[in-house]
Amino acid sequence: MSSRFEQLADAVLAGTDATPGDALAVLRAPDTDVLSVVAAAGRLRRTYFGNTVKVNYLVNLKSGLCPENCNYCSQALGSAAPILKYSWLSTEEAMKQAGAGISGGAARVCLVASGRGPSNRDIDRVASMVGALKEEHPGVEVCACLGLLSDGQAERLRTAGVDAYNHNINTAESNHHTIVQTHTYADRVDTVEKAKHGGLSPCSGLIAGLGESDEQLVEGLFALKELDADSIPVNFLMPFDGTPLERTWELTPLRCLKILAMARFVCPDKEIRMAGGREMHLRSLQPMALHVANSLFLGDYLTSEGQAAEADLEMIRDNGFVVLGSDTGRARTGRVDPPIRRRGAGTGLVPNA
Repeated sequence: MSSRFEQLADAVLAGTDATPGDALAVLRAPDTDVLSVVAAAGRLRRTYFGNTVKVNYLVNLKSGLCPENCNYCSQALGSAAPILKYSWLSTEEAMKQAGAGISGGAARVCLVASGRGPSNRDIDRVASMVGALKEEHPGVEVCACLGLLSDGQAERLRTAGVDAYNHNINTAESNHHTIVQTHTYADRVDTVEKAKHGGLSPCSGLIAGLGESDEQLVEGLFALKELDADSIPVNFLMPFDGTPLERTWELTPLRCLKILAMARFVCPDKEIRMAGGREMHLRSLQPMALHVANSLFLGDYLTSEGQAAEADLEMIRDNGFVVLGSDTGRARTGRVDPPIRRRGAGTGLVPNA
């Protein structure tokens, strides 16, 4: 007899949307049922994405010095996390870092800058970088993550060649005021809508482990479904010293796996990315998570070290997956040169600007 989760997968594949009750059931599944949860969610992942894994790479264009007070972020106002702070990278340095990720198999480069939002001069600067990047690597996707957008900025980025825009809602609307007070949940939703209306693919996700309830995790996920985000990064809080959430440890590997599976059931045809904190919280279950998620970041994050790129590529290959867009249809497993190690990484928390 099929399990409850297999029946849910059958229903979703037949066109019936998962309900908040279904999502809660996945999240609260007994640990002894986790293989059944992964197997059922994995059917959805295989139906929509086959055996491919989309590899993404972050370039930290501007680090620290942010006026926003997001409690989870090492770059936020009031954070004492010992991160490297610097203003804008040169186009040459940004190209060098992006090239390292692309050589390792990245199909998308994410250009990220700290701050409340970009000035028009900042948009011009990013547009110039994107033009140079697309000229050298015409097939690569570019995602920008620059904070809150003003009217017309999404259109300017699109004209410059940007494909997608990341702006995470991070948590449920009912929990938002507890983690940041310098902008509202509505501000974040407005930026996602501006990106969509400007012709950019919306990328928006969550951070799990912020003190939210199960119901709030479900609330946030259904908000992303309503926003129709094309890609959903699922971050797991890294509670580094110097941030208000430095002693917040709520996650286990099995819970993280269930959170990813819940996202797959609710948004079966969307890119589900295991993002910041996967190494810290999924740990040895990262390979199993690949059978639910179809996307990951390669190498380091913004102010924290990730798993070695070679280990990620080996994990993809060993689990029977291939890197999306690889020339031979097989995962690339060679050494990434230069090594994907970002200056200042290893000391802070991945910001979700």
